[in-house]
Amino acid sequence: MFVDLRDQATVRTGDELVSHLTNFKLELKISAGVWFFAPGSIRFHEAYMNPYTIEERLEIAGELAEYGLCGIEAHYPNEINEDNAHLYQKLEKETGVRLLTVIPNLFWDAQFEFGSLSSPVPEARRAAIDRVIKTLEMNKALNTDFMVVWPGGDGYELNFGTNFYQMWNLFESGLAEALDACPGVRVAIEPKPYEPRGNNIYRNTTDGILMAQDVDSRLSAPENKRLLDDGHAIVGLNPELGHVLMGFEDFPYALSRILRQGRLAHTHWNSQPLGNYDQDLQVGIVSPEQIFAGMYALKMYGYQGYMGIDIFPERIPIRQAIVNSVDRMNAIAQMTEQVDHNLMVACMERPDLNRGVIEAHLTRLFHPSASGLSEMPAYQRT
Repeated sequence: MFVDLRDQATVRTGDELVSHLTNFKLELKISAGVWFFAPGSIRFHEAYMNPYTIEERLEIAGELAEYGLCGIEAHYPNEINEDNAHLYQKLEKETGVRLLTVIPNLFWDAQFEFGSLSSPVPEARRAAIDRVIKTLEMNKALNTDFMVVWPGGDGYELNFGTNFYQMWNLFESGLAEALDACPGVRVAIEPKPYEPRGNNIYRNTTDGILMAQDVDSRLSAPENKRLLDDGHAIVGLNPELGHVLMGFEDFPYALSRILRQGRLAHTHWNSQPLGNYDQDLQVGIVSPEQIFAGMYALKMYGYQGYMGIDIFPERIPIRQAIVNSVDRMNAIAQMTEQVDHNLMVACMERPDLNRGVIEAHLTRLFHPSASGLSEMPAYQRT
């Protein structure tokens, strides 16, 4: 399927925006990456739990359907491949939890030591392009919504002597080649500032948007050209909250930048201290105000896609970690329905007449049981 994202770019103001905020509700379609169902060893310690087989992980996913899990994400060829794809189809048939995306693993193999699609080593780059083509074909055959691309192994450590033009051109032309070899499938690039490379090839939201525009401009297959001519973006983004905050970006700002382009294909959610290494904590336990503001931006611009949980619960049972994250996301989404949308639009459009009103409203939203507060200030539309 090719999901239509064009409405994301719709501009609304005044009464139209109030009406939209009042009537549009975020539908929490929650997915999760099968990779974190049994966190493994890291540089500093061995795994704290026994590894699970794919069958065992999918069994857990099926059990979590009653808590709101409805999608699963997996990497090709290590987590999903030609030999076990039927297990994912069986999961959907029995529980309703569908395979949302198949992701090419471009960061694990030793052959990708110097990058995957951007590798200057011809054999490694060819292997990466071929893997992306196979993954696109699997996404098409399994009727997923898109293919995430996380170029975790592409980038550099030493900035002196790095041929940035070549690095970007190799990656983008390689991805375009793969997309034209298997047209009609959307890709969602996932930017990240650093880790595992010292500097990743696409560090932030703006990098991702520029990359998406560049790859779209290179596509030549008739089916891809038709989609582009109809105003669709073929290359979109999959921003992860943790990666956004690692780069000292603001989450609702980053989401809105992507939505304005009609390129928000998917989102990844967790918790992350500002900057710092990639912690992948449970959703909402750090900086919940970023999540609240981000969800309100999604509501404002009519996002209808999935929200993927991407966590690394080393010390918490996977079932509880996902249930905690889903509960927090539901609670915050419900908070967006408690917002006075008339007040918000008034403050957006006439801040000179409504100084401090949003701040007072936020206090009451975050602390609904508080007593002894001052009288809520009035707001003015005109």
